[in-house]
Amino acid sequence: MNTTNSSPAITSEGQRLLLEAQQLLVQGDLAGAAQVLVRARSERDTLLQAHELIEAHGLVGSFSNIMGLECRISAQDDIFGFFRGHPSSLNPLRDYFADGWRTLSELMLLLEAVDKPLLRTASVLEFASGHGRFTRHLVKALGAERVTVSDIVIDAVDFSKQTFGVQGFASASVPEQVRWPQQYELVFVLSLFSHLPRSTWTRWLQVLRDAVAPGGLLVFSTHGMKAADFDSVKLDEEGFFFAPSSESNAIDANEYGTAFTSERFVLDRIAETWGGDALRHRSLVHFWNHQDAYVLQRL
Repeated sequence: MNTTNSSPAITSEGQRLLLEAQQLLVQGDLAGAAQVLVRARSERDTLLQAHELIEAHGLVGSFSNIMGLECRISAQDDIFGFFRGHPSSLNPLRDYFADGWRTLSELMLLLEAVDKPLLRTASVLEFASGHGRFTRHLVKALGAERVTVSDIVIDAVDFSKQTFGVQGFASASVPEQVRWPQQYELVFVLSLFSHLPRSTWTRWLQVLRDAVAPGGLLVFSTHGMKAADFDSVKLDEEGFFFAPSSESNAIDANEYGTAFTSERFVLDRIAETWGGDALRHRSLVHFWNHQDAYVLQRL
């Protein structure tokens, strides 16, 4: 007698629920599948798989139905992985989407402060964009045709192009090797300078100027003194600290770790690379009540 079982091994409650839901979907029982998938979504090991099935079929409980935007998430999304693995995140999906929405509101406040409203911005480059935590919200606000993304992780760029319909291009580990397809009215660089080593920090600030259209803006964020004090980090004489460690699994930690900078360090680098008149606005402890924000204008 053949006792071989060809069914996949069920090793957790989440996987059992996921298999049950898939069977219900095959049978056309969408309401039943939705109920089971919501339960599977509460299990950490099947959270993302259940979420993707709910979104793909537009089932009850879909975040897309609630938020009116594209809510698919890449399995390679390190930021989502950070939320899923963080002990304080009781609902990683909600925290992930809320974080992107909060970023949009904080960016809009910055741009209002310099009388450059986001909704009147013709072209935006989101640089170091990742897998779309913020991109999905930017697309809802502006439309995909006004948004371009770039990241050193090619899979992240491809995911955003395919999922959100934006334009995209690959970045590079060497700043001077990046080729800008065009110049943009706004270049938004969230939490890149909070990860750069000293060897590339100023170079990236210099190179990004070439991506900004005349009269356009560069908005970027840094780990400032509040973040340094919170992590008990002591800056060097120049006002800088770097550790080769971050939430990213896709980039060499020596190229993308965790950096802290004083306000004076940042202002000095701006003066060196953009000139003393470029700074339009700064807001300390602005993004996520954790990162400082700077707004530069290419004159």
